[in-house]
Order: sequence, then C-alpha cells, then structure tokens
Amino acid sequence: MSFVNSAVTAAVANAERRQKNALAGVYSGRSRVVLQRGFFALRTSNLVAVATGFLEPLFFLLAFGFGLGALVGGITDGSGKEVTFAAYIAPALLATSAMNGAIFDSTWNVYFKMHFAKLYESMLATSLGPLDVALGEIAWALVRGAMYAISFMFIMWPLGLIPSWWGLLAIPGAVLIAFGFSSVGMAVTSYLKSFHQMNYVNFFMLPMFLFSGTFYPLSVYPEWLQALIQAMPLWHAIQLERAFTLGTIGPELFGHILYFAVMIVVGLVFTTKRLTALFMR
Repeated sequence: MSFVNSAVTAAVANAERRQKNALAGVYSGRSRVVLQRGFFALRTSNLVAVATGFLEPLFFLLAFGFGLGALVGGITDGSGKEVTFAAYIAPALLATSAMNGAIFDSTWNVYFKMHFAKLYESMLATSLGPLDVALGEIAWALVRGAMYAISFMFIMWPLGLIPSWWGLLAIPGAVLIAFGFSSVGMAVTSYLKSFHQMNYVNFFMLPMFLFSGTFYPLSVYPEWLQALIQAMPLWHAIQLERAFTLGTIGPELFGHILYFAVMIVVGLVFTTKRLTALFMR
C-alpha cells in the first residue's frame, strides 16, 4: 500500500510541476527516463549489430586509407598543405561513423518502437510528453554516435592520423553531428508508414556518403554538382571534422556548426508535433 501511495504522490508532484511549465502539454522534464531505457536495452542487444557502426568505417580506413592510399600518395587539405590519403579520409569516416550510429537508432529502431512494439503509446500514457520521448530517443542516438566516434578516434590517434591538437574537438564535433542527424532522422521516421518506405533512408545515405568529399575533394565535380553536395549534411559534417583533425581552423566552421544547429531545432519541432498528432489525439 505504501508503494502505491508513493507512486501516486510522485505522479501528483510531477503533474503540478508540469502545469507550471510553459511546455506543459508536451514536456514533463523526464526525458532521462527514455535515455535510461536505452542503456537497459543495450544489455540485451546483438553486439554484432552494435559493433557494425564502428567496424564499417574502420574497414574503409584500412582498405582505402592504407590500401588505395599507397597508390594515391599525398593529397592537399583545405589550407593547401599536403597530407597522407589516410589522414585525409579518416575525419570523413569519423563523421560518417557518428552519422551511422545516430541514423540507425533514430530510424530503424524508432520505427520498430513506434509501429510494432507500440512503445511510444505506452510512454505517452504516463506523465511523459512527446518532447520527453523525442529528447530521450535522440539523446540515446547521440550517445551511440558519440561512442562510435570516440572508439574510432582511439584508432586514428596511434596511427598518426590526427596531426593537430585541435583534433580533440573532433569528439564534441561528432556529438553535434550525431545530434543533428538523429533529430532529423526521428522526424522523418515519424512520417513513414511501411518498411518499404524505410529503404528511402538508405537510398539517400549511400550516395551522400560516396559523393560528399569523403574520398576526394569536390573540385573533381562540375560546379552545379558541387553546389548540390554542399547543401547536404554529411558534407558539412566532414568539413567540420576534417578542420578539427587537420588543424585547419577558420571562420567557415561557424557555418557548419550553424547548419547542424538548424537541423537539431527543425528535427525536434517536427518530431514533437508528429508524436503529438499520432498519440495524443
């Protein structure tokens, strides 16, 4: 009986706090509960599936950076300085690793929870609001992307692929990248209605990975295609991480950071509105 009384007391106290909140209809301040659930679920996850997000860019680095790189030789970075091919593509793969971790959790995992496990319906039947769910899920995707990025950094540093101490900022840079992709990824997923439509995500990500300056400068493309690539989020992510790891710091970094800040805000707004429309009618 005391347990029931404690639960009721906590629920009432939370409801009172929520009424005083300007976002009372969508946010209760308990998004950490959703994040905690992500950590609990990780213990029962398939470790191979979890490790894939880290191993994939590592295999690309070994095959292209050191394999093909032995044939390519040096390449010029943004400041006109020549670096090894491995040092050139490593930050691009770091950005890709952060993106993959965030996208996987904010698309496929979110889709399953939304349409099959019916998890969000259960969450929103409690004191949690749509913004709590969105922030919690995005935070978990962010944590996963950050874990991939940090693991990859531990590979890059001993190999001499981070010639500048500015490279330490590549880790918070990866967190920002993961935040942006997970916010937009969850927003897009909330509008998809079938597994067939989920393939649109992969259809978009593969060419973005191949053509966003990952393996060679954009100067190899015609100008009209360069403009299109520069509008894509992965290009901004790669430029951000490449500037940090190679130490080519300049004012253009603020443009890349602003790009992801806009992604985060837009993604959170659309996700919150969509979850509200789906589950709180």
